[in-house]
Amino acid sequence: MLDRNNAAVALKVATIIASTLAIFHQDLTIIINNALQSEVTSYVLTIPFLFIYLIYRKRKILKHVIPSGNKEQHKTVRHLPTFMGIIISATAILIYWHGSYTFTPLEHHMFALPIFITGLTLVLFNAQTLRQLAFPIVFLMLLMPPPSQILYTLGSTLSIISSKVSYVIISSLGIPSTLMSEYGNPIIQITTQSQTTVSFAIDIACSGIYSLIGFLVFAVFVTYIIRDKLWKKFALFFMGLSLIYILNIIRITTILIIGYYSSEEIALQLFHLLGGWFLILVGTLLLLFSAEKVFRTQIFFKPTQNCRECNPKPKTNQDFCFTCGRILKPASISFQRVDAIKITAIIVSVILLISIQTPVFALTEGPAQILIQTPSGEQGNTQLLPQIQGYTLAFAYRDKEFEEAANQDASLVYVYQPLDKTEKFVRVGVEIGSGTAKLHQWEVCLISYPIYEGFSALVTQLDLEDIQIQQNPPIIARYFAFQWAKTNQTQVVLYWFETARFIINDSAQQKDIKISLITYPDTPQNLTEAEYLLPFATAIVEHWQPIKTWTQTALLLSQNGAYLIAITTLLLAFLIVFYVFETRKQRKANTKAYQKLSEPNRQIIDIIRETQKITAPTLRAILATYKNKTGKTIEKEELYHRISEAKKTGIIKSYIANNQDEPMQAWKVQMFP
Repeated sequence: MLDRNNAAVALKVATIIASTLAIFHQDLTIIINNALQSEVTSYVLTIPFLFIYLIYRKRKILKHVIPSGNKEQHKTVRHLPTFMGIIISATAILIYWHGSYTFTPLEHHMFALPIFITGLTLVLFNAQTLRQLAFPIVFLMLLMPPPSQILYTLGSTLSIISSKVSYVIISSLGIPSTLMSEYGNPIIQITTQSQTTVSFAIDIACSGIYSLIGFLVFAVFVTYIIRDKLWKKFALFFMGLSLIYILNIIRITTILIIGYYSSEEIALQLFHLLGGWFLILVGTLLLLFSAEKVFRTQIFFKPTQNCRECNPKPKTNQDFCFTCGRILKPASISFQRVDAIKITAIIVSVILLISIQTPVFALTEGPAQILIQTPSGEQGNTQLLPQIQGYTLAFAYRDKEFEEAANQDASLVYVYQPLDKTEKFVRVGVEIGSGTAKLHQWEVCLISYPIYEGFSALVTQLDLEDIQIQQNPPIIARYFAFQWAKTNQTQVVLYWFETARFIINDSAQQKDIKISLITYPDTPQNLTEAEYLLPFATAIVEHWQPIKTWTQTALLLSQNGAYLIAITTLLLAFLIVFYVFETRKQRKANTKAYQKLSEPNRQIIDIIRETQKITAPTLRAILATYKNKTGKTIEKEELYHRISEAKKTGIIKSYIANNQDEPMQAWKVQMFP
């Protein structure tokens, strides 16, 4: 059964979890769905378990900092953390709303999630609790993979480096090979023993970038939990990143060698067998081995295991061990009226927020079935798109090759052919998938700038901007104009994402879709294709009837989100400046009061001040400094008594120090040198 202390903490934690899930459940559902279907984000499934372990590691010190509150702070700043928490939570909600009014809502929403948790932690607990939970909360940032532009740029660069290194290795082994480039991807072509030519494309999937991202999570986790110096943590982290990339080069080289001596089929089977998770597992094991054998670090370590006074059983009734400083008795946690008011206010606020919450993507009712049977075979249903005056709509083809490569449900291409031959035709691409990870952004796939000589991007960007094509629910499309590097052909794309319900196998199923309007200007000069495509985009989004529109409040807050975020940020900055000013004011008053103290009190204050310059001023550390400064010995009980007397002046403050996640009783001086 839960005791009173645990029940109070559990209620506050439950409030934070329930509030976060209530607001971010749509986004988390998309993130998990993408992780289940995409190699890029499959690592996300491990983050909740790692997050729970990080909290578990902090359990001892959290037990002691949670009850500490802000009791010893001056009354003018005592409630400042609560006000800051309210402002931080409000800023997170504004970021959420503002993000819903952009082309990349999911990225904005997931950026707001840890900020929201930070704010609620300050409101329901205190600054010391947030300080201990800072890393686990920031760790949640990894739920969202890096921006696609960075991902593809880095991935293309790594694929080139990997191919060059692997090519040099197999060439040195006497394997006939050629390194070339096709569609921006490096290709290693080898001549097998049977004199057949086999080509291996080292694309982004083979570059190791997906493994690198997944391993990044484990590298951050491992380097954080090891018990050692900061420089060793950084050394392990960077060594781990290099290690996973070296393993990927070894994987590519091994596949090429096997392809030379056996067959392409066996090599490809081995590629899938030695996939990203295999590299992550091997890399993590090697990182742990290096941490223990090379850097002599410890992951599981008990800093108080040699203390005879308190381990395994305390021999004193004191609140903390006078020998090692470990706190033995956590303070009781009282559930006060103000806590009930805070929880009630949070619940009411969340309910109000849910009532005006904006969806991640516009939710529409799909006009009809995706595919239909015709005398000539299965084809895309033209009822998916509206009829537009002056144009005839026809289904062109189903791109099964791209559909299979992207693992989509359907990739259909339609054409609006103008009746007036002087007008241009408009191609419409409709991509349908069970997750947003399968629907790629045009500019990300085509523009990747490898930082390596001899390779260049597939296209040259001419224009890139976001355009609103519907007011309510607001739909933001991306206009992308580019020129192909090989053919110099100019192409313009206006595309956007939605979530729709279709009739599939006689049942309604919700799918994510990407609609792309494509046209081909004669020249790259004076592009006006955005205005030309807008009527088509408007007609299509109206044809896809919205299931849910936004309230006027949600629209107003989203449209003005950037200004409101600036206001809350300035308000938060003002509170921080006010806190710094009040703290300096109190320190200045303590400095004056110090001059009026008796010699014994001033001596203890000086010794604590000297100690905190070197280490955390625990009783043992203060005792050592006292002996070094005075040349005399003093009993621990007497020293503690003198510290307690000096603490009454307000110049000394007790606090809970963190020694490898063990709570230690310490003191610090609050005055100017």
